[in-house]
Amino acid sequence: MKKIGRISLTFLLVIAGAFVAVWAYSTFFDKTQVVTIKEEQAARYINLPANSEQQLPDLTFAAQKSVHAVVHIATQSVRTGQWSSGNPFLDEFFGLRSQPEVRQGFGSGVIMSEDGFIITNNHVIENAQNIKVILNDKREFEARLVGADPSTDIALLKVEAEDLPYLTYGNSDNLQLGEWVLAVGNPFNLTSTVTAGIISAQGRNLGINQDQYRIESFIQTDAAVNPGNSGGALVNQQGNLVGINTAIASRTGSFTGYSFAVPVSIVKKVVEDLKEFGEVQRALLGVNIGDVNAEIAEELNLDKVEGVYIGGVVENGAANEAGLKEKDVIISVDGEKTKTAAELQEKVSQYRPGDDVDIVVIRDNEKKQFTVTLRNKHGDTEIVRDNMTVLGAEFEAVSNNVKQELGIRSGIMITKLEKGKLKDAGLEKGFIITSVNKKPIYEVGDFKREVGNARGGILVEGVYPNGESAYYVFGLEN
Repeated sequence: MKKIGRISLTFLLVIAGAFVAVWAYSTFFDKTQVVTIKEEQAARYINLPANSEQQLPDLTFAAQKSVHAVVHIATQSVRTGQWSSGNPFLDEFFGLRSQPEVRQGFGSGVIMSEDGFIITNNHVIENAQNIKVILNDKREFEARLVGADPSTDIALLKVEAEDLPYLTYGNSDNLQLGEWVLAVGNPFNLTSTVTAGIISAQGRNLGINQDQYRIESFIQTDAAVNPGNSGGALVNQQGNLVGINTAIASRTGSFTGYSFAVPVSIVKKVVEDLKEFGEVQRALLGVNIGDVNAEIAEELNLDKVEGVYIGGVVENGAANEAGLKEKDVIISVDGEKTKTAAELQEKVSQYRPGDDVDIVVIRDNEKKQFTVTLRNKHGDTEIVRDNMTVLGAEFEAVSNNVKQELGIRSGIMITKLEKGKLKDAGLEKGFIITSVNKKPIYEVGDFKREVGNARGGILVEGVYPNGESAYYVFGLEN
């Protein structure tokens, strides 16, 4: 027991000594220093203007000015569709049945005069037999088609009214990328809709117009445009018309980011021609053109990849007569630069046949200037007259009731007859034209198209209101 007591005492003394050693070391030899680190926050501050909201564009004036001058257009057309009885033997024996089919359409338009001239897209009113215009104040008018131009997709209507609100032309040539604009129209039949966006590109050629002489130099914006906006206004911050909304880029049929408008530089000329002549006076250079690309620039040793490359010159055309040649690169028209084919088309479209324009080209690394006398589609400098003016008549669609009474499926009635080809051929007021050159005529547009495409003699068949059938033959040549 004594031996155990000595061992225990020795163990306690060892433990106590260890504690004493640790205390002495920490007190006299290992003083831990605690350091507090204060971090300085290095931030950069930007002083914003106190009234920064005032820097944003105020579009309320433009919206209020334009919304009352943009109208809703409703169209109606009647086509005779064919349907099957469901029995192939009966269809083979009796033929397919005919049944009138009524089609409704809608779009927008822009009032451009207080007496009722209205601009819209050709595709809005194309093939329409009845055109109704609804104003922002809910008034409704029947509209008359003054004329249409498929090559630019512009049409001109007229309503009988006075003191209408209207827009004035702006200058689309002065538009800048990033400039704010408003799109005003009636998407999805929602009247008086205003959307805002910026000019995101100019001189776009989309290839959507199918006309042989199509002119495309669209203004591209990101203002929301949807079905029903076609024919509506694109206005600047001053509320002036700078374009006619025409198309959208979409895989779904609805707006997905970009919309396109015909610039007012083209619209103004088309409207003036339709009012004065009933047909657009298209001035042609007589060249096949394309944009200069890197390959062409390298081949011709050009300093810049821009300009309009002449791929071919039409024999006896305006350009050929003036001395322009294949592989010339057009860089300006009357002192204004032309970097793309779309820009060249836009500038030339503002002239009429017979006008002289100065064209500058690059040929063999040298600039050469030529004075070109522009020509019409027939190859001369004469004014092209609307065939309807030559015919000396006005027409209107025939109602379904009249068709049923007379046993006809198509037809337009002569409502006014003056000196002209039809009167000389023996037609009388009230005569209903049912076919031209054996092709049925459902509306005035059909008649215009068939007469315009006719070569040589024209056969007109129809019936008078008393049921008497008749036919006439005439020519358009003097």
